[in-house]
Amino acid sequence: MKILLSNDDGYQAPGLVALHAALRQIADVEVVAPEQNNSAKSNALTLHSPLYVHTAANGFRYVNGTPADCVHIALTGLLGYRPDLVVSGINNGANMGDDTIYSGTVGAAMEGYLFGIPAIALSQVEKGWAHLDTAADVAREMVQTMMPHIAPADAASPSGHNRTPGPWLLNVNVPNRPRNELQPVKVCRLGRRHAAERVITQASPRGETMYWIGGAGPAKDDADGTDFAATAKGHVSVTPLQVDLTDHDRLAYWAQSIGSALSHPIAMRPAP
Repeated sequence: MKILLSNDDGYQAPGLVALHAALRQIADVEVVAPEQNNSAKSNALTLHSPLYVHTAANGFRYVNGTPADCVHIALTGLLGYRPDLVVSGINNGANMGDDTIYSGTVGAAMEGYLFGIPAIALSQVEKGWAHLDTAADVAREMVQTMMPHIAPADAASPSGHNRTPGPWLLNVNVPNRPRNELQPVKVCRLGRRHAAERVITQASPRGETMYWIGGAGPAKDDADGTDFAATAKGHVSVTPLQVDLTDHDRLAYWAQSIGSALSHPIAMRPAP
C-alpha cells in the first residue's frame, strides 16, 4: 500500500513524525506537508502566488502553502503516482463538530477524497501531544482495519463484498489517554458548538486596532451518539464525512417557495 501523509501543523510537528513512524511499518509512506502551521485553513488553495516544494533532512517534503495545496499538488504531478490512501494528522487538538468545517487537517484529507482516494483525518482531543504514542497506534490499527476497503480484493475476500463503494472520508478523534484506558471505537455523528467567543482587540504599536479571532465556543450538541460524547467517555470517535452540502430534506420546499415567487419574469428596471 502507498500512503500520502499530510497535516496542518507543519512538517516538523510531533504528530506528523509519530504518524509517519507508525504507518511506515505497514506501508510505503510519503510526506507532503505545509512548511508552517496552517490550522483552520479548511480547503483553501493558493491561487495567486507560486508554491515551492523543499525536502527536509528526514525526507519529508514541505510546501509554502495550505494543507489542501500539499495534497493537491502531490496528486496532480508531484508524486508521479496515485496513492491508495491519504492520511492527515495527527492534529494537535480536536476536530469535532463544527470544527471539521474549518479544519486544515480535515481539509487535507478531504482533498484526497475529492480526487477519489479514500482518506482519514486524525486528531488528538486535547492539545499538547500527551500520549501521542497511543494515537499513533490507533492510526496504524485504523489503516490496517481499513485495508480491505482500500486495496483490491484478496484471497480472503475474493468477491470484494467487504469493500465500501467509491472513496470514503473518515474523521477520527483520539482521547489523550494511555492505551489501556481507551474505550472501544465508536462510530458517531458530528456534534455542534455554540458560537465562538468574542473577538479579541488590542492596540498595535502604531495605535491601530488589531483583531484576533476568539476561541471556539463550548459544545452545544454533545448528546449520546456525537463525537463529543464519545471522546468524553474515552472512546475513539470515528465519523464518516461527505462533501455534499445540499439541503436535500428541503429541496422540495425551496422549489415550491422560490418557484412560485419567480413564476413570472422579473420586471427589468431601467438603469438610473
